[in-house]
Amino acid sequence: MDPVVSTAWLAERLGSVRVVDGSWHMPAEARNGREEHLQRHIPGAVFFDIDHVADHDTDLPHMLPTPEAFAQAAGELGLSRDADIVVYDVHGIRSAARVWWTLRAMGYDKVRVLDGGLRKWLAEGRPVEAGEVVSEPVVVTPRFDADLVRDAEDVRSILQTGAARMLDARSAARFRGEAPEPRAGLRSGHMPGAANVPWEQVIADDGTLRPAHELKSIFEQSGVDLAKPIVTTCGSGVTASVLALALARLGLVRTAVYDGSWTEWGGLSNAPVVTGA
Repeated sequence: MDPVVSTAWLAERLGSVRVVDGSWHMPAEARNGREEHLQRHIPGAVFFDIDHVADHDTDLPHMLPTPEAFAQAAGELGLSRDADIVVYDVHGIRSAARVWWTLRAMGYDKVRVLDGGLRKWLAEGRPVEAGEVVSEPVVVTPRFDADLVRDAEDVRSILQTGAARMLDARSAARFRGEAPEPRAGLRSGHMPGAANVPWEQVIADDGTLRPAHELKSIFEQSGVDLAKPIVTTCGSGVTASVLALALARLGLVRTAVYDGSWTEWGGLSNAPVVTGA
């Protein structure tokens, strides 16, 4: 099953699928996803705040909460496991992929991303509404799919054993250590042996996910062996999910994401870091 759906597909099914606005912005962008949602969203969409539905006992940004905390939040949003869920964001595809991965890590099987997001939806003149969407709460049983999540200790093991290839979604300049990290106090560079596919490369100019044949070429040209296990990483686990979404289009639906990503790794004094290509 393709992990994305078209705007036409969603337009035909409004009212019969659960729509989730997963819009999120980097702090430097000085935008508020929730405020923008209240001003304009796809009809019936609930807002999923990745900074709120998160582990608040760590100083790392939007880390996964416990399965119990997530189940409570998802239930309050009316996100039944039986529902077909479509996630979108205002950019095209960016933070919607993080919500897609989060839901799947918490045991949701019927979730996909809107290809092109709100940007494409608006360009086609499709309907929007304003205000708060209040859903009927549902009971959600906690679940957790550990195979889709990696932590720092897992990454250490991967680097030692070569059990998987780390795939970094950050820009080439950040990956090589030529540009500073946007978050203070982090070292520059990348994990030894990691490959680099900047996440923007898998997204077309109109904000949609590139077709499978283009994605395959992009990954292979970056030295990624698609026949071997892959773990994606980025700055804070958001755009790593974009690469996981792209790999899912190629049939690699069990790709794991390093949740803490460079915000965690680059802040660990004993974590190996290299610079250059």
